Amino acid sequence: MGDREEFGYDAIVIGSGYGGSVAACRLSRAGIKVCLLEKGRRWKAEDFPTDALKMMSAVRMENQNLGISFGPKHALFQVYEQNDSLAAVACGLGGGSLVNAGVMLPTPVRARRNPKWPKEWEKNWDICEASAAAMLRIQSVPVKFPNAKVMREIFEGETEETVDNLMNLSINFDVEEPPSNSLKLQQTSSCLACGNCIAGCPYNAKNSTDKNYILSAVQAGCTVRTECQVQYVTENMHEVFQQEISRKRRWRVYLNEIDYVTSDFVILSAGVFGTTEILFRSQMRGLRLSKALGSGFSCNGNTVAYLAGSTAPLSGYGLDRKQMSTIPFQERPGPSISSAFTSSLGFTIQSAVLPRAYPYLLFKGIVSYGWPTGYWFFHGIIDKLKHITGLKSTQAIVLNAMGYDESDGNIVLDKNMDKICFTPPHDPLLPQKIEAYQKLTKKLGGFLFIPRYRSTAVHLLGGCNASSDSLGGVCNHNGQVFDPKTPTSVYPGLYVCDASLIPCSVGLNPCLTIATAAEHVSRHLVQNALDYKGKRDKNFDILTVDRNSGLVADKNSDIDHNSIVLFNETLRGYVGGMPCAAYLKIKMNSQNKQGFDEHNSVIRGFHPFLRGKVGGYVVFRAIEKDKIHIIDGEVDMCVVDCRTPYTQYMHYRLHLVASSGSKYILEGKKIMNSYLFASYAWKETTTLHVTFKKVAVNSTREMKVDLKGELRVSLVELLKSFLSLKGKGSGRFVYSLLQTLLSTYVLQIPRGIHKGFIPNDSCNKPYPSSTLHKIKTEDGHFISCRQWKCIQNPRGLKGEKQLNPVLLLNGYVTESYWLPTEPHDLIRTLLEEGHETWLLQPRLHPMNPANSFTIEDIGKYDIPAAINMILELHGLGTKIHVIAHCVGGLAIHIALMGGHVSAAHIASLSCTNSSMFFKLITLARIKMWLPLVPVSMAILGKKNILSVLETSKTSFRQWLLKFIACCIPRYERCTSKECQIISGIFGNAFWHENLTPSLHQWLNEYSSTRLPMGAFPHLRKICNSGFIVDKNGNNSYLIHPERMAVSTLYISGGRELLVTPETSFLANKYMKLHQPSFRHERVVVEGFGHSDLLTGEKSNKKVFPHILSHIRVAEQEQNGVISFKGKKYSKEALDWGDDPYEGCKGLGSWLSPMAIILLVLFFLLLLFSLLM
Repeated sequence: MGDREEFGYDAIVIGSGYGGSVAACRLSRAGIKVCLLEKGRRWKAEDFPTDALKMMSAVRMENQNLGISFGPKHALFQVYEQNDSLAAVACGLGGGSLVNAGVMLPTPVRARRNPKWPKEWEKNWDICEASAAAMLRIQSVPVKFPNAKVMREIFEGETEETVDNLMNLSINFDVEEPPSNSLKLQQTSSCLACGNCIAGCPYNAKNSTDKNYILSAVQAGCTVRTECQVQYVTENMHEVFQQEISRKRRWRVYLNEIDYVTSDFVILSAGVFGTTEILFRSQMRGLRLSKALGSGFSCNGNTVAYLAGSTAPLSGYGLDRKQMSTIPFQERPGPSISSAFTSSLGFTIQSAVLPRAYPYLLFKGIVSYGWPTGYWFFHGIIDKLKHITGLKSTQAIVLNAMGYDESDGNIVLDKNMDKICFTPPHDPLLPQKIEAYQKLTKKLGGFLFIPRYRSTAVHLLGGCNASSDSLGGVCNHNGQVFDPKTPTSVYPGLYVCDASLIPCSVGLNPCLTIATAAEHVSRHLVQNALDYKGKRDKNFDILTVDRNSGLVADKNSDIDHNSIVLFNETLRGYVGGMPCAAYLKIKMNSQNKQGFDEHNSVIRGFHPFLRGKVGGYVVFRAIEKDKIHIIDGEVDMCVVDCRTPYTQYMHYRLHLVASSGSKYILEGKKIMNSYLFASYAWKETTTLHVTFKKVAVNSTREMKVDLKGELRVSLVELLKSFLSLKGKGSGRFVYSLLQTLLSTYVLQIPRGIHKGFIPNDSCNKPYPSSTLHKIKTEDGHFISCRQWKCIQNPRGLKGEKQLNPVLLLNGYVTESYWLPTEPHDLIRTLLEEGHETWLLQPRLHPMNPANSFTIEDIGKYDIPAAINMILELHGLGTKIHVIAHCVGGLAIHIALMGGHVSAAHIASLSCTNSSMFFKLITLARIKMWLPLVPVSMAILGKKNILSVLETSKTSFRQWLLKFIACCIPRYERCTSKECQIISGIFGNAFWHENLTPSLHQWLNEYSSTRLPMGAFPHLRKICNSGFIVDKNGNNSYLIHPERMAVSTLYISGGRELLVTPETSFLANKYMKLHQPSFRHERVVVEGFGHSDLLTGEKSNKKVFPHILSHIRVAEQEQNGVISFKGKKYSKEALDWGDDPYEGCKGLGSWLSPMAIILLVLFFLLLLFSLLM
């Protein structure tokens, strides 16, 4: 099911009783592709229960009072007991027609004149009634059986009673010619008058709907699936979630929380309880329905009693085959009901034969009380013993009164018990019915057993009443379900077609009334379906499917159940700082794929056995008060990105719908790395990083919801998940999962390796030309500065003042701005904005590497030299926007706070993951605390420039240092040797998934070719101090905040790498405290680490706009367009505030004490091996 049936059906009919069978037949015969879904099984004549033991196995009892249920889920008889009420329904292919008495009486005029009765039905009611009668092959009872004779004699003397004529039944008596009909209906046997009708006819004489309507539907091409219980229906939200137009069907019909079938039309015909329950569950999943749902429930005035101990020849017990061989036809019990007597008080009493399979003791004192009082309980036991021993016993009969109750009952879905509950309607004639029963008992003799329940109903009506608008009912007269956004609007393609439509009591057996209403609904339904099908087929050029033969099949007979694996997973945590829990039901299909190599899948990172569907719900009380149900979910437990070949992901994508109608998407992933000898395996495999978003459907004014957080699986819940594993493919699933985890954590096999990528030369525009300026610094070192001129005015305004130039300062070695492979790097972006752009290539750049220098030298000599050149070209009055990254940010702060550059020449300052403070993640702090830098410098000796390229010839000292760098643990490993060396020395500078493969290769092979390590001792002092210090480790800069008279923007990555967001937090607070007259901003960008803030594939959309906005405002302030009013900040108030990004979402929070110990031991072992 689900996406296995990509094109779905034109129509799905749910239920096969007097409503669903009619709809399926009429649609199928009109050429519509129909699927009929039935909760119960297919019953043949020989399957019906014929004794009490078989009957007990065919009954399911749900006792709401005790909160228990017992019996097969798809039992033939479904009995609901609640408070002082009892209701019984049938379950099987044919619905109630399988086990009712088959009484077919026209709808009384009194019911058709009820104010609630739809007036539109009257236009063709008689025609529809005749059509239903012909299909059901109604016949009259040929003879008066003993039961009818006795009851007629009893009532003849009563002036207030009138005797009806012989009954019309949908039973074959083989005395009347079958009506002429072109349909090839199933031949039935002749009635043997055994009296077992209401336990299911064991002789195939009843014209139940499976022998006429359903058979005709199958012959016309209808597909019938039994043992398929529908849970709910939802609109197909593919277009809403995917934001695209597709050929998807309009509706989804869910068989459970995962599997569904799609169709354009859905016809709910599951009976009063079934249809109402489906709609309630659909309402919980966002389907807006009338508030009248569940109201208007009627029991058709049913009151059942049992009369026993009579000496009259009632023949009220059903017969078995042996007994029938000795009793003539006319003296047998006959059909269950063969006569009815209507009282002038407004109700009808029918006498019924009790089938042989029914346990008599239930009626004789166990669930009833006797009248008159006395020894009635012992009578039941004694009479049962007579039956068992074969002695002659007294006669008995069932009495069923039907009338007109108030139709004010109610049906609800108890969310705590997750079951249907009902309140029966008020029956004003109940005392009169009991009095009539007592009169009959006096005349017939014996005892009257009256149920202990206020209501005992077998004819259920209403709950989804037909009405003129949604204020009065759930559907219109055509069965179309109302969409309450307007009183008369309806859902396209959603119908109700069963007894739940009937808005009032009928007063008689309602079978023919239900079938007639279904015929009326089907007329409009067929025309609507044909019109829509014609338009759909034309628009999408869909071929007509051959429907010459239908199918009757068991549930999911086309699916290999041996390949299905089911289990539950419960995750709890916080999303957006608010508690959230996900209760998932996951279905994995471990079915073998043709040509699939399971062993090689570990290398490729593709494993279809670990892909599946997800159902269940999410509890997020801060967003929705009720459960948020999953209507479509997918999971892939082995995802590998070619950018991160050593990392395994588990992806979850859940489409959610709340009862309020709001729609959400929850996406999550588990990230697994072999970091620090798999010391994080437990945390990584049980932590789901999630984003929770609200989907805007109709209104842009809806409140936006975009939250992030983490959900975790506890040890107890993980054990429960393993215990919940079901399916013969469970072993294979567990083996496949463990195999992928072994490859990730132990074998560390790279998967999806990205080799063969070349720099992207497919950009439409060539890279802008530049001028390289060679500059000699004050201390005599040669550096360079590359200039890109802005040729044209991007805004196209004559006379507009030229924008200030921008100076870019890189981090250590790696290029962050000039990226030839990227069509939207920062240099291109600034040029398009209209800024002349300068890129400084100082003494730590691979083009101008110095053997021995400090970060202080860059701030003292290199940056001032570059700024002076810009001022010489543009004039001393020019102001420069400075954008700096990492070490470049440290250097510009040293330049400003050291007095080497005047803030008067700086228009604005933007720093990414850098400031006058430099706070590292735990791993980087440990590396700087350990004597790795001194050891590395000792290994290099006098030559402090390390050649990074793998192809270059290097000395043994450099080879040894690179070998050590490759051995140092890092969070993300890479197949590129150059990347391994750089990340081993510095740590991971970017999240690989954020970079394009072409840029990754360009950075390794063309950018970071040489690494000047002379500044590492000074950098180590800064890192250990946490702020900029001079080369001797003294605080010579933070003591001069007055020199930072400039507007600042500090940007950090929310998914921290190397440098934590505390760096920007402290800097922003420092500037607000000491330079309140200037504008200071701080931004933390989610999903980015360190250098990928500038080099990421999506940096131009998520990072650059913050930089450009800051520069634009600075330009406007300089030109007097806007002015910034300074604000005095209180030191105490600033000290009170905590960084909201502290210790979250990044690698820094993943360092456990055990991991730190392992890391220290590793370094000590490495140093010891080197010394030895």
